[in-house]
Amino acid sequence: MVAAVTANAQSRDQIQIVGSSTVFPFSTAVAERFGNVTDFQTPIVESTGSGGGIRLFCAGVGVENPDMTNASRRIKPSELETCSENGVTGVIEVKIGYDGIVLANSSEAPVYNLTTGQIWQALAADGPLPTMWNEIDPSLPAVEIEVLGPPPSSGTRDAFEELVMEAGCETISGANCENSAHIREDGVYVDAGENDNLIVSRLEANPQAVGVFGFSFLDQNSDVIQGSLINGVEPTFDAIADADYPVARSMYFYIKDAHIGVVPGIAEYAELFVSEDMIGEDGSLLDLGLIPLPEDELETTQSNVANRTVLTTQDF
Repeated sequence: MVAAVTANAQSRDQIQIVGSSTVFPFSTAVAERFGNVTDFQTPIVESTGSGGGIRLFCAGVGVENPDMTNASRRIKPSELETCSENGVTGVIEVKIGYDGIVLANSSEAPVYNLTTGQIWQALAADGPLPTMWNEIDPSLPAVEIEVLGPPPSSGTRDAFEELVMEAGCETISGANCENSAHIREDGVYVDAGENDNLIVSRLEANPQAVGVFGFSFLDQNSDVIQGSLINGVEPTFDAIADADYPVARSMYFYIKDAHIGVVPGIAEYAELFVSEDMIGEDGSLLDLGLIPLPEDELETTQSNVANRTVLTTQDF
């Protein structure tokens, strides 16, 4: 079986990466640098969403399966077990930095100043189901609620449900928070797919709408969109790095250990990704909105890559 896997993998000489739309710009930038500064081919990077990417990654080993997956949330123990059941027994976890989840709208409209509780009231399936923002609070704009956001397969959606919806419900007196993460499906929340650039375009076309995506996309499009304050804190690089902004999460990529040394360049790509030049405190990915790891966490990440440290369910 091992020989068959090796033979299949050797029929491909280009790294294949799937996963998070939020990590996609960072992974693409590293892939392009990798193709320019090494003799390896430029990796193929696809944006499939964190959940979709992990499913593809965990489906098995061999040429028909990706070598790596990006994720804007940590892999779940159940997903790691699925990997193992499908023969993917060596998964290397690589934490690359932090990102904030923002609500943003067109720069042509007023800036929103929202609490997590108000966002929950606006979007919760078990909430009051308002149609206008000012029905939640008279100080909010008298405009229809329209929120463009990621689908259930997205790590951004997972983190939004946990960090905004669940946390917001807990701030509302008398709210039933048993199913607090459930988002209403009556058209107020619009599943905009995995393409965050499309959300930005739609916000430009509709200044009344609000979009949900990672801080990096806000940072890259700050000429046309603006971030909403959440709990009184503006989404900025410094606010996320200092843990003042309440809606932040870690970002990762995962490596299929069985493909290292079989598909050319995997180890070298990973080493470049976690280098000081890429994700260090002055790394080039910071220009794309990446919030860097503290020095001790960066050293751990680099060690995990160098030593091919495999993740186990006991690590959760």
